[in-house]
Amino acid sequence: MAEGGLTIGDLARRTGLAVSAIRFYETHGIVTPLRNAGGHRRYDRADIRRLSFAMISQRLGFSLAEIAGHLADLPAHRAPTRADWGRISAGFGASIDARIEALELLRRKLDGCIGCGCLSLDRCALYNAKDSAAAKGAGPRYLMGDTPDAAD
Repeated sequence: MAEGGLTIGDLARRTGLAVSAIRFYETHGIVTPLRNAGGHRRYDRADIRRLSFAMISQRLGFSLAEIAGHLADLPAHRAPTRADWGRISAGFGASIDARIEALELLRRKLDGCIGCGCLSLDRCALYNAKDSAAAKGAGPRYLMGDTPDAAD
């Protein structure tokens, strides 16, 4: 950690986050400050990167639990190396790829549906005659990849 570390105010100025937001991220394990002799929080410069990663990841729809889980693989109280970031990027990249695939499926299924007024109920991914999709599980089954049975 840099001499004395960053104060929470320094970290707020560098990240654009409110002090209360930094404390919130702290409660979720995104950053873990050290305490100086006076009991004040002191942050490492690497925490700027951790918070920036968390902010962008949240904008992409990742939960704080998911983000904290990925960041848990980074070393505490030292700047992560390229290899450290490489390890977490592999797991995070797989999560991103899965989301992209799900979004592309949703786009393909909804592309012909939005604005159609459901004039093609025999092909509509949202149409669920007699709630037959309930047998396949909860949620929008046909949009999630299930197909209707011939009898539906």
